[in-house]
Amino acid sequence: MRLLILPVLMLGLTVAGCDKQSDPKPQGEAPQSSPAEPQAGLSKGEELTGTIDRSHKGEAMPDVSFEAPDGATVKLAAFKGQPVLVNVWATWCGPCIAEMPTIEKLAAREAGRLQVLAVSQDMKGRPAVEKWWNTQGFKTLQPYVDKKADLGFALGGGALPTTILYDKNGKEIWRMVGGAEWDNDASKKLIEEAFGA
Repeated sequence: MRLLILPVLMLGLTVAGCDKQSDPKPQGEAPQSSPAEPQAGLSKGEELTGTIDRSHKGEAMPDVSFEAPDGATVKLAAFKGQPVLVNVWATWCGPCIAEMPTIEKLAAREAGRLQVLAVSQDMKGRPAVEKWWNTQGFKTLQPYVDKKADLGFALGGGALPTTILYDKNGKEIWRMVGGAEWDNDASKKLIEEAFGA
């Protein structure tokens, strides 16, 4: 059944998030159960392009497996003990590709204090991901792969990219639905929430 649903989900992700790169309005929408939080407290010029969703605050990391950069199977729980930022993306997603260099900068800036995971949802798996990844020159980020989109399903599906911040105990703080600039002061303020508790 999941194999039948996966192509439909991937098509929906493409339509929902990745075809809106040129749209100047925020990408993606928060679930209907909770309105998206406005970007209060941000200075002019620091606006993020995605939408912050706090409706999942306090939820535990999903208990699903995906592939680590070395090919081993891993779960998010393996990263408990320090805050974790999980970016769910794909090589065919324009906003995902556009934000990835800023995620690399964030990962380098926060190294040793925040674990940053870029988890690809590419159905073609590691070969497709590495073909793109190896041309980028990233020095900090490593590509994780979830070709069955188990993590995407566990997170409730939705638009790509989606980025989730977890505290050191594996509890969700917020998620950003849609692309964002991760190397500016506004995103730094959001990341600091992981260290305030």
